[in-house]
Amino acid sequence: MSVFQPFSSCGDVVGVPDDDLRGPDADALARRDSLFQETSKERIERVALGAAWSVLPKRIDRLLRLARLVMEDLLTADATLPDPAQTPDVPELVGIAHDLSVPTLLEAYRRGLFPHGHFGPTKWLSPPERCVLFIEDFHMPKRLKRLMRQDRYTVTFDRDFEGVIKACAGKREGRWHVTWITPGIMRAYAALYDAGHVHSFEVWNADGALVGGGYGVAIGRVFFTESQFSHADNTSKLGFAVLNWHLARWGYALNDGKWPTPTILDMGFRVIPRREFFKFLAETAGEGGRSGRWCVEAGPKEAADWNPKESAAAYQAAAR
Repeated sequence: MSVFQPFSSCGDVVGVPDDDLRGPDADALARRDSLFQETSKERIERVALGAAWSVLPKRIDRLLRLARLVMEDLLTADATLPDPAQTPDVPELVGIAHDLSVPTLLEAYRRGLFPHGHFGPTKWLSPPERCVLFIEDFHMPKRLKRLMRQDRYTVTFDRDFEGVIKACAGKREGRWHVTWITPGIMRAYAALYDAGHVHSFEVWNADGALVGGGYGVAIGRVFFTESQFSHADNTSKLGFAVLNWHLARWGYALNDGKWPTPTILDMGFRVIPRREFFKFLAETAGEGGRSGRWCVEAGPKEAADWNPKESAAAYQAAAR
């Protein structure tokens, strides 16, 4: 279990240019080698559950689409990225992902694509609808605000990406869980993290244990939330609220949650058509945002008093 070590200041790591980021040291690489793997049993469970998930009646069309894409891929050996913006009526599954290098992943996200796959080849997905948060619409339930004001948890950014992504891939207590976060996916996002484009948020309890968190990709003024986890009630929600406070402060316009879930819908996310999402990406996924390592400028107590619409208005006024 990860343990949080307090630090005196993080001002020297905020907005570090990509070219100046240091890669992982030997200890970090060794930790990645230890964490970024799955046992034979875990792999069999993932493949079996993924196959069962895929053959459910409501997903048969998707399985047929996959078979067609695999056949086309074998025949053409075309490794170029698909561009669903050119054919906006295509289904969610748009291609086979051969290359998960940093440049390819960045270009994929700019096109509204992301990699996915519980078993078989990694696929490029682009859902016909996206569940997104326009930052000024963020909502914190009163119950969450009370928790944030209790001073029970500390939130950090980019302090334990490896621990976070491993926990996101882990089982959920009390229910079946099939993950798409394979060791290969972990390594791909670790490379994006090293390049300053992936960011994690960590929630630590009073004993210094990692009890919640999540990670995502930041490009331009868009943050693409990838996954979250909680080992204590509402800890990922608490960390996510602090994250969105910072996204608003730093001028981000959109947080992409991909698919709707009750949790993010309760926090102000809403579903928009893919065409509208592409239009917004074209306007906001270019310049802006914050690269390099991130650090926290306000904790849960300060974020609990946040008024998203007021902060959005203040940012717009400052940008004029």
